Amino acid sequence: MKHKIIVLGAGLVGKAISIDLKKSGHDVTSVDMDPQVLTELREQHGIGTIRSDFTGDHLDELIGDFDLVVGAAPGASGYGIMERVIRSGKHMVDISFCPEDFMELDGIAREKGVTVVADMGVAPGMCNAILGYHNERMKVQSYRCLVGGLPVERDWPLEYKSSWSPMDCIEEYVRPARFREGGVDVVKPALSDLEPVEFEGIGTLEAWNSDGLRSLLGSFPHIPDMVEKTLRYPGTVEYLRVLRELGYFSTDEVDVGGRMIRPVDLTASLLFPLFRLEQGEREFTVMRVVIEGVEDGKRVGYEYELYDEYDPASDTFSMARTTGYTCTGVAGLILEGLLPGPGVIPPEQAAVSEEGFRYLLKHLRDRGVIYRVRRVPL
Repeated sequence: MKHKIIVLGAGLVGKAISIDLKKSGHDVTSVDMDPQVLTELREQHGIGTIRSDFTGDHLDELIGDFDLVVGAAPGASGYGIMERVIRSGKHMVDISFCPEDFMELDGIAREKGVTVVADMGVAPGMCNAILGYHNERMKVQSYRCLVGGLPVERDWPLEYKSSWSPMDCIEEYVRPARFREGGVDVVKPALSDLEPVEFEGIGTLEAWNSDGLRSLLGSFPHIPDMVEKTLRYPGTVEYLRVLRELGYFSTDEVDVGGRMIRPVDLTASLLFPLFRLEQGEREFTVMRVVIEGVEDGKRVGYEYELYDEYDPASDTFSMARTTGYTCTGVAGLILEGLLPGPGVIPPEQAAVSEEGFRYLLKHLRDRGVIYRVRRVPL
């Protein structure tokens, strides 16, 4: 069935979301301030476009005629946009990964009778859905997620490129990491507990604590061990720690020649040209999710592994594919009435049914995003 969908944001991920929804037969409109990407979406893909700052007061007017809103804005503005969409009485899927607790909007969503799925990317997002599915079918005792997006070519000095805004990346380096160990909730600095991890076809990567569990800690208080770590090439963490300790990620203003500036704003401006992925540049997403526990009276483990690369045929970066197509899959679940509602739904509750989980895996597989699954007796 054809639906009217508006996508707020046409960055690398928002663009991929709009194109995929259009290919699925929906009437899609993309909103952004970048005239170049809007022209591409309109002329090459037949997508409706609106050049507008959707963080302004006229958001209600923008989304008024649409069946579903997709949020693909930077994290700093994500929560405010989500709240306004909910108050406008619209269903929504969001990938902004806002720092605020989106579950605080659940009461308003229920009152308005709308279904909103937040954090629905790859991580957080698909990894949460995997845990949510298995939690319904076994007594989970541990959950471990390792995830990262990296360029194939390791260019000095950063050996890193990103489809996200530099400010969102920096936030990952400074926000304390929350996880659970032995039944106790623990908070450690980001970039802590560095460990080498081997991946077939890639080699050794570094894994370090990041604040990726988010809603999982509240959703699964009975799971004694849960952690998410970010993956980078070896050596990356050391220079990130140096920059952080020297204050380059600080939001506290400093006087520079009589002008007050935030060091993080300067750092983000300097990093942006280095972070930016060039058209056709090869990059990949890698993720390993390991769930262990008791199923049917036996100790068992499940390992999900994802390796996905830039797709030259569609000129779509892997992080945009793995994040965006997970989002469009859950959009399909909402539009087909396969999600409970109303309310704000964390990603771990988005595909707990057999039908929903298989739908999501097939949706991704049809787009070449394939999760390899192993069941391992322990």
